[in-house]
Amino acid sequence: MTAQTPLVEFRFDPDPESGFDAAFIAIEVTRLLREGQMTVVGEFVDSLELADAAALLEELAEGDDLDVMRMLPLHDQAEIIGYLRPRAQVDLATRIARRDLAKLMTAMSHDERADLFKQLDEEAQDAILPALTKAEREDLRRLASYEEWTVGSVMTSDYATLAPELTAAQAIEALRTQALDAETIYTAYIVDEARNLLGVVSLKDIVTARPRQRVADLMDTEPVWVRADDEQEDAARLVSRYDLLALPVLDNNDRLVGIVTADDAMDVSEEEVTEDFHKGSTVGPLETSVAESTIMMLYKARIVWLVLLVFGNIFSGAGIAYFEATIAAHLSLLFFLPLLIASGGNAGTQSATLMVRALATGDVRPADFGRLLGREFIIALALGLTMAAAVSAIGIWRGGPEIALVVATAMIVIVLAGAILGMCLPFVFNKLGRDPAAAAGPLVASLADVLGVLTYFTIARALLDL
Repeated sequence: MTAQTPLVEFRFDPDPESGFDAAFIAIEVTRLLREGQMTVVGEFVDSLELADAAALLEELAEGDDLDVMRMLPLHDQAEIIGYLRPRAQVDLATRIARRDLAKLMTAMSHDERADLFKQLDEEAQDAILPALTKAEREDLRRLASYEEWTVGSVMTSDYATLAPELTAAQAIEALRTQALDAETIYTAYIVDEARNLLGVVSLKDIVTARPRQRVADLMDTEPVWVRADDEQEDAARLVSRYDLLALPVLDNNDRLVGIVTADDAMDVSEEEVTEDFHKGSTVGPLETSVAESTIMMLYKARIVWLVLLVFGNIFSGAGIAYFEATIAAHLSLLFFLPLLIASGGNAGTQSATLMVRALATGDVRPADFGRLLGREFIIALALGLTMAAAVSAIGIWRGGPEIALVVATAMIVIVLAGAILGMCLPFVFNKLGRDPAAAAGPLVASLADVLGVLTYFTIARALLDL
């Protein structure tokens, strides 16, 4: 058995639960590098999918990662950079000679090149710019100038263009010459001399058209487009809604400056969902991924809301203290307190989660608030009645019919209040121009806790005639 066998067997017959185990492969690759079996490693790495090769590079020791990456063709190296995590990209870039880095960045796609450039410090940026051509420098500066949250920050200038007077046969030849540099040729953009967008045409329409038919007769003259300074999630939403392979991006002068491809739109959507999850758990924005965040970054992202919610929950304690006489007279009430406030929090969190996601996807709009409020009231009332029936028997067992009546009534009101609160808060945040995702999770649960305590003991005092 050769030294290559374990690598090949593991790569093509991986554990179904672990998939590609980059850490295990890195150990084997390191051993082979130390034994001088460069050809074996090169052949193996060349057989990997580029995403797997990138994962392997991140597991290798400093120096070994560069040696392995250089075993691949330049265009593969350029693509692998895009699969690396930001910190790994910067680490590799700072260890590559300026001339080699310039070649690598030239081979990268325009958007990924700009992303890497923005992550470098000013000294590294100043060092790399002179090594690029004038056109590459101008393109890089333009793409890197857009704010992180804008469409311009995720667009690429690698797109195929056609002139409207070309015939279908000429258009095919034109696309053939642009294919190597374009991000996609499945959609081509028709522009005039000033780069104003006249329309779009699909490769399918060009291929199936008559050879002499003009591109102007084939193009869609009213394409969906987006501004470069719009929010990037707007582009992702348009790509998803209209099932686009790419979305043209215009500047404020209506000139075509780039495209957002479907894979980039999917990355944006993933980032937005992650951000919403964080906000829903009252976690602040992170500058990088969780894996790459420092202890201080994670601390700062979490501490603010936790402290605010601590002070918010003081009202629950104040409510309990206010009803101290009621509690002292009927200690069995305390048994049901955690159950009731948890039920209100759970109902509120459910409602908030449904509304936050519906608002984010466009499934509901602010104008739907009145209709949804009426529906939520009916649903919450039904849920409260069902849960009240479930706890009534326990109430009779623990405290008798009077306590059971208090617990059942409180359950109905608390669940109803929690659900309505959870439904309304996302709309309130949206109206105030804030992200509705911040109105989910711990915030709703904390507010529901306060309402639950006050509601429960108010009902207990009223029904027990205290």
